Amino acid sequence: MAVVDLLFSLGVAFALGCDAFAVGLAVGTRSPCQRARFRLWFHFGLFQFLMPIIGWYVGNSVYEHIKEFDHWIAFALMFVIATRMLRESLDKDKDEDETRGDPTRGWSLVCLSIATSIDALGVGFSMGIARMDLFKPAVIIGITAALMTYVGLHLGRRLSHAYGKKVETAGAIILYLIAFKLLTI
Repeated sequence: MAVVDLLFSLGVAFALGCDAFAVGLAVGTRSPCQRARFRLWFHFGLFQFLMPIIGWYVGNSVYEHIKEFDHWIAFALMFVIATRMLRESLDKDKDEDETRGDPTRGWSLVCLSIATSIDALGVGFSMGIARMDLFKPAVIIGITAALMTYVGLHLGRRLSHAYGKKVETAGAIILYLIAFKLLTI
């Protein structure tokens, strides 16, 4: 891989990983266990790796049909997760373990993974049109997203221990901001 290609891949990977970092930060405020943190950074890295590949292969056939509203799909997924997280952070009447859902399991994990990696689908599509190499950049994108999620999770956890549930509320607000940002892509 040439130096220019490597720099391009690292730049794209960092840009795509920013959403994963922010969501990792928000989820980290909930102090998830080690296994839950692994699930999140692993899946974010996996989805960020797979989406450019899917975008590459799907190309014009499907992407042309969804490109007009793909940002709405990502927005809706992120908005639902943010609303649930905000509601749980503000609910003071119930026991904490009883009210908290685990955003690193089931549909929440799938929705977060898709929402944070939908822009990677467009990157893969663009790379396919430009006839660029796909596999190496996809690997770099996936690893970078996983690492950025990992860092976000740990930072969010530390902030939560220092500042309590207020940080979880701030995390939900971060997810709302990401959701609205997705409307502009």
